[in-house]
Amino acid sequence: MDRAMRRFRILVLMHPDFLPPDSTDGYTPQEINNWKTEYDVVSTLRAAGHEVRALGAQEEIRPIREAIEEFKPHVVFTLLEEFHNNVAYDQHIASYLELMKVPYTGCNPRGLILARGKDLSKTLVHHRRIAAPAFAVFPMRRKVKRPTRLALPLIVKSLNMDGSFGISQASIVDTDEKLAERVAFIHERVESAAIAEQFIEGRELYVGVLGNNRLRVLPVWELKFGSMGGRSSRHIATEKAKHDTDYQERVGIVDGPAKDLAPEVTARIQRAAKRIYRALGLDGYARIDFRLAADGTPYFIEANPNPEIAKSQEFATAAQHDGLKYRELLHRILTLGISRAKAGVSLG
Repeated sequence: MDRAMRRFRILVLMHPDFLPPDSTDGYTPQEINNWKTEYDVVSTLRAAGHEVRALGAQEEIRPIREAIEEFKPHVVFTLLEEFHNNVAYDQHIASYLELMKVPYTGCNPRGLILARGKDLSKTLVHHRRIAAPAFAVFPMRRKVKRPTRLALPLIVKSLNMDGSFGISQASIVDTDEKLAERVAFIHERVESAAIAEQFIEGRELYVGVLGNNRLRVLPVWELKFGSMGGRSSRHIATEKAKHDTDYQERVGIVDGPAKDLAPEVTARIQRAAKRIYRALGLDGYARIDFRLAADGTPYFIEANPNPEIAKSQEFATAAQHDGLKYRELLHRILTLGISRAKAGVSLG
């Protein structure tokens, strides 16, 4: 597939702060971490012979329109995760590209909306008889009262932010007082509604799914927490654990193939990932997150359409482990965007 790939004009959309340099020379690991996905995508596509233009877009839609009209890209590779500094607006960029009749990579607008709301996605998945934690939503400026059906301990998160934003050890609460404090933190610091869900003690597992109609499910991947927090710490994917490279190295946080899983458990998780992907109307590529309880039950935590695809991130390393090299992965993502446009299919 890689050798037969046409040479394309590719417009890569990203946040202006993450426009990558031509080389990583002279940058610290933490600096590189900020724009590693953008750098890996742009440099790999250029090395493959494509004509690539990187465009930072955040405040105005006009630069996107002007670039499309002037550059006439065959496909837009979208790495935008927000617009107007609001994560809820990324689906509007996908919708705009559809209105402009330009093929684009990643998920359609409807799938982006359904996956973003942690309450809505869990409700839809639960109706498909896939295990999901019980939860309650606490809107802004409302009194916090825990429903009696919702047993402690709970983990409190932003309802619609991803990337573990706002998650720390304090997110796990075991009293109603701590619940109220953490919900107030999410309301005030993250400025979003909060969701409190049943805390699932267990392993943190990720499953990549690639495709529009015919789906390829990648190997089950695990985030391993090393010596994080010592014995008193709950092992969760905090913001620090996800994004602080110095901390990751210091405590030994790594990801890799999930080992010691019974074949039937692996098959169950991969089946569930495929069913969740379809239930939420996802296409392109996505990562489905689970917590595996001690009794072997995989609990659906959230779906991440258009996850980070830097070479070192879980999605790309799982694809590599499955025999899909990084350049081939990017070409597959491009092909999925182009074939969706040719089929005239929009789920938005």
